[in-house]
Amino acid sequence: MQLNPHLSFKGQCEEAFKFYEKCFGGKISFMLKYGDAPMPEQTPPEWRDKIIHATIMLGDYRLTGCDDSPESYQKPQGFSVILNLSDGAEAQRIFKALAENGTVRMPLQKTFFATHFAVLVDRFAVPWIINCEEPKS
Repeated sequence: MQLNPHLSFKGQCEEAFKFYEKCFGGKISFMLKYGDAPMPEQTPPEWRDKIIHATIMLGDYRLTGCDDSPESYQKPQGFSVILNLSDGAEAQRIFKALAENGTVRMPLQKTFFATHFAVLVDRFAVPWIINCEEPKS
């Protein structure tokens, strides 16, 4: 079994996934627009360029997402996507990218359990935790 996060967006899934691809060094492996899915006539014309399903691969991990219709979209709450990193410089780079035009809830800092730890919400309203643990000796 593998647990994979699925993110919902209010119309910026394509923009978000292209940003995450660059930010995380992943690879978008699938992206389908509502207008290219079966029965596109059931989708309002202004929504046909939005994403019905997207997948980005981050090594062996998969992150999926879609654009929810305006009447269905709900701002994410009650969870965060955790990025566990082993490189402090990489943690700093990713934090800076995700924090741009986002909301930092806890700046990137050393804690009693991590060399780098931060909590933020990116510009797409996705909540993230960045965790870079002390190397095991």
